[in-house]
Amino acid sequence: MHEVDTPHAIWALAADGETVLLRRPGPEDRDRVLAMHRAMSAENLYLRFFGVSESAARATAERVSRPGRPGYGALIALTPDGDAVVGVVEYNGDGSGSDEAELALAVADAWQGRGIGTLLIEHVVTMARANGVRTLVADLLPWNRPMLRVLEDMGMPVRNRLVSGVLSCAIPLDGDIPTIERYLTAVARREALADVASLVPLFAPRSVAIAGAGRRVDSVGRALLHNIKAAGYTGSLSVLHPTAAEVDGVLAFPTPDLLPEIPDLVVVAVPADRVPDLVEDCGRAGVRAVVVVTSGGTPEQAARVHASIRRHGMRMVGPNCLGIAQTDPATALNATFGWAVPAPGGAGVAVQSGGVGIALIEQLNRLGIGVSTFASLGDKYDVSGNDMLQWWQADPRTTMAILHLESFGNPRKFSRIARTVGRAKPVLTVDAGRSAAGRRAAGSHTAAAVTPTVARGALFRQAGVTAVQTLGDLVAVAALLHAQPLPDGASVAVIGNAGGAGVLAADACVDAGLAVPRFGPDLEADLRALLPAGAACANPVDTTATVDGEILRRCVDRVLAAGHVDAVVLALAPTALGDPLGDILAGPAVRERPVLVIAPERAASVELLPAVDGAVPVYNDARTAAVALAHAYERSMWLTRPRGTVPPLPDVDRGAARALVADHLTREPDGGWLPPRECARLLGAYGIEVSPWRQAFDADEAVALARELAPLGAYGAVVLKAYGPHIVHKSDVGGVRLRLVGDDAVREAFTDLARRIGALMESVVIQPMAASGVELIAGVTQDEVLGPLVLFGLGGVTTDVLGDHGARLTPLTDLDAHTLLAGSRGAPLLYGHRGASPTDTAGIENILHRLSRLADDVPQLAEADLNPLVARPDGVTVLDARIRLAPRPGHDPYLRRLR
Repeated sequence: MHEVDTPHAIWALAADGETVLLRRPGPEDRDRVLAMHRAMSAENLYLRFFGVSESAARATAERVSRPGRPGYGALIALTPDGDAVVGVVEYNGDGSGSDEAELALAVADAWQGRGIGTLLIEHVVTMARANGVRTLVADLLPWNRPMLRVLEDMGMPVRNRLVSGVLSCAIPLDGDIPTIERYLTAVARREALADVASLVPLFAPRSVAIAGAGRRVDSVGRALLHNIKAAGYTGSLSVLHPTAAEVDGVLAFPTPDLLPEIPDLVVVAVPADRVPDLVEDCGRAGVRAVVVVTSGGTPEQAARVHASIRRHGMRMVGPNCLGIAQTDPATALNATFGWAVPAPGGAGVAVQSGGVGIALIEQLNRLGIGVSTFASLGDKYDVSGNDMLQWWQADPRTTMAILHLESFGNPRKFSRIARTVGRAKPVLTVDAGRSAAGRRAAGSHTAAAVTPTVARGALFRQAGVTAVQTLGDLVAVAALLHAQPLPDGASVAVIGNAGGAGVLAADACVDAGLAVPRFGPDLEADLRALLPAGAACANPVDTTATVDGEILRRCVDRVLAAGHVDAVVLALAPTALGDPLGDILAGPAVRERPVLVIAPERAASVELLPAVDGAVPVYNDARTAAVALAHAYERSMWLTRPRGTVPPLPDVDRGAARALVADHLTREPDGGWLPPRECARLLGAYGIEVSPWRQAFDADEAVALARELAPLGAYGAVVLKAYGPHIVHKSDVGGVRLRLVGDDAVREAFTDLARRIGALMESVVIQPMAASGVELIAGVTQDEVLGPLVLFGLGGVTTDVLGDHGARLTPLTDLDAHTLLAGSRGAPLLYGHRGASPTDTAGIENILHRLSRLADDVPQLAEADLNPLVARPDGVTVLDARIRLAPRPGHDPYLRRLR
């Protein structure tokens, strides 16, 4: 649970998929709040107020509608048009700085049992925590079972105590990491149920209308109408047309309200200037969902469309999209205008680009994988990749999820949803974020290193998403995951009937990060007994061109039975003696470990060829096959890897950190780099200690302070570092002088730095010379899309040259921290290389966890650079630290809200 405030107004989903508006109340809401209470049943009023007097309802309406005051906060839930209040939640402290507040909730009779109370409490919990409340207490009558269920289902611990016939329910808002995780899991579960319910009118509509299917047979609207009819849509179908009575045999009506049946879904293909009015008409008529394929709208038109769908509680795909499709025979909807018709199957597909969508449909159809649900999301005014993942998670027909998205509306939530979906079915994507141009002006080494590729890579790795570089690789991986089991490890046997092809396949596997180990003597002996003289049996295996498919199958089975490898790659070439591929396909397709074929003469990059009990993936290129197998291995490892936990951290003073940040931003509203003293204090609040230091403003002061620190340094030496608010990289200005021993050396160094750097240098920082060790960098950057990321790698002045940087999104688990260390190029140096003692890796991980917690707690932390950290066997020392703050409001990525 993040320490942020609830926005002024947001839309969210009730448990049944209905949209509600949540916002803080004002004086204009007094009568609405009072009207809700007056309409409540006597029983409901009694449970809320322990009585049914009008005065209690009036007092609540007055209190809620007054401007905010210390220790108090309130939220109201309204119908999406904002006309009626359907729920009220308050927390009320005594205003004296106490961290405890009373919680009160009321929900209109007609909206009870629809998750409104839970939704309101989720949001008020975040708001209360941001305002210093640590415990909410709800006083209930013991027989108020509805409210007790709401509290019990929140996912937070509740301590109940009976006092004078009243049940006092205390809800601590500060909890340990497992408690917070249970709460977030409960929130995610509720969100998934509500999201799926809201998408039913889109993907399982009982009735559909097409707007824009005119008399021209070559129009987009007519293409949509043709595809819907050709797919055999099972519901009722109509057309919206201003003058026609029918279009292509389908009845037409001028406006949505005149339709004989208000449709669940309207597919919109009218010109851009007509879209806002049409969407508004749909909402007024009671339409539940719209798909807008039209492109080219203005920002003003976009704002009107978005306001309409929210005001009327509709879900929307688009605009600027290809459409949607659902191949379930119960619906059989193809509301796209593409020529590729999705065949029934198991792949859920969501794309932003219509062209990519057509290509994927064609490839999945060709492979026989097929599509369960297809959505071209276009400009994503509403429905996003997160919504699609929720839908596919609940859809038993979907066996894999394929995403091709150019942006993520809520990447933190995407990561959480993808982790959940990925445990049951693979999630595949193309990593389209490759440009680093936006980082060229980054101020710190950390920010410069976290390119879009690094940031998105961190997101995908933590979420367990299989992210490939090209559309071709995505199709190749999908084919393997669809047809073959996952490998248990990275060891591969390469068996071929042509030596050169086998060598190329083995090289491709090694290049992809797989291993091609030599077989043991027993297995080699068995293979020699099977194969003719001259065959190579060590791995890769060259059977020679004279071997038929039956012998090849026996080789495969013998190699797998030996247990030396986790997968088999067959590199086959047709010869004048026959086609071994055909013989291979005559045998079993699926064994306990994956088997795939490379056949360079095939025209298609990948095919799924039928065999006895399934299909065998056949690739025409060794690299593609190896990449697909490597991704399958990565997925297998992710599934078996523990999820990791976020460790508790002692000695964290969040209050001191926030006070320091608030004070600095009061003095410097635009933010900027913290001076050395404030930088050290902020890190110290999170238990990160910087090497002893002093700040000197002239040569005499530098000499005096150096005498204090010299006994702490290696060889009695100190270091001078130039400081100035505009000096970010000291090495760029020659601002570091090392190994200074004695007064004269310190004085000369200070004078030289001042002369060369000039007005940029405000002072120097003096530190004892550190003992040698492995120089590292650790840092934080706030990605504008993904949020805070922690970076780690080899550091020092060569950090940008070496490019050894790994990153993970916060909050960092113990597994994340360990992986950052173990996956770096410097790992051998950290864990002991050639007999050297290992460094204090636990100390390094501890610093990474503390940086992660700092970034989560202080959203105004824009950049942090600890460079270098020096790691030795006896500890880790932070030698230099830079922190930049920026005015940035907090944002809880896990709160339930619509875009």
